[in-house]
Amino acid sequence: MKKFVNDPLQFVPEMLKGIALANPGKLKYVPEYNLIMRADAPNDDRVSIIQGSGSGHEPAHVMTVGPGMLDAACPGDVFAAPPMDYVYETTKLLKSSKGVIHIINNYTGDKMAFDMGREMAEADGIEVGTVVVDDDVSVKDSTFTVGRRGVAGNFFVMKALGAGSERGDSLQDLVALGNKVNSVTRSMGMALTSCTPPAKGSPLFELGPDEVEIGIGIHGEPGRRRDTMRSANEIVDELLEAVVSDLPYESGDEVALMINGLGGTPISELYLLYGRAHEGLAERGINVWRSYVGEYCTSLEMAGCSLTLVKLDDEIKEVLAAPAEIAVRTF
Repeated sequence: MKKFVNDPLQFVPEMLKGIALANPGKLKYVPEYNLIMRADAPNDDRVSIIQGSGSGHEPAHVMTVGPGMLDAACPGDVFAAPPMDYVYETTKLLKSSKGVIHIINNYTGDKMAFDMGREMAEADGIEVGTVVVDDDVSVKDSTFTVGRRGVAGNFFVMKALGAGSERGDSLQDLVALGNKVNSVTRSMGMALTSCTPPAKGSPLFELGPDEVEIGIGIHGEPGRRRDTMRSANEIVDELLEAVVSDLPYESGDEVALMINGLGGTPISELYLLYGRAHEGLAERGINVWRSYVGEYCTSLEMAGCSLTLVKLDDEIKEVLAAPAEIAVRTF
């Protein structure tokens, strides 16, 4: 294993410390709870938006904290849910008179930690809303999940709720908005290679030189099948058909289209994939209103991609177009 690691057990804390040091005055790091939060949060004029899941998916979630996005993120170790007490303490630190929302990717460990953290916070009199993200169409009831997995579509729920919070929406309205965005968001991914978690020191799974995994999860969970490598266009066509047919998205729809890299794919290849996906939607009479190409929810250094569509209406367009600032990506 070749990685920039000192002590594998300190991989996440050292990453979080670096994020905070790179963004003085904008972000705060609370090492007791693996917490990265806005330096100006909480704010009683806004609902606080919190996300948390395993580390290893950056920029989700610790690098998406900032105005118009998350107020805080409390990750667990690599590919592990945060401890319940981290969620509870984070909720207490971010409590606002307008309430707190937990955005949860649908994995059993994350749901358990956030459900218990929410119950403890509510016992303290903190009003907590929950939005569960389950956008992955590839499998149902997977290795770590009851129901569908939450993958890169979580970005759109974060963006929508961050924008709604900034304009002063109520807790109830934001929960409804988050559920609405999740209900029209679908994703599917595939992998060319595995990845190596620092504490494990070896690849999560093995793929032969010509093998790919279609429908893989962001923790390396099995997808629909193993297949042999094909052309980029053929791979995009399969992902697009699976996603489009699931909602379904129909001729005349307007969508946001995301091609997300899983951590080890060059941006040039992601744009190549985007071009075919855009054309494939045009052939179906579906109009791309907004495009997202890059790394939004990764799996360490895994090579591969995921494709996400969001069906748009005027309300979702407004929150996706609203300004946002992620400190680590401000130029």
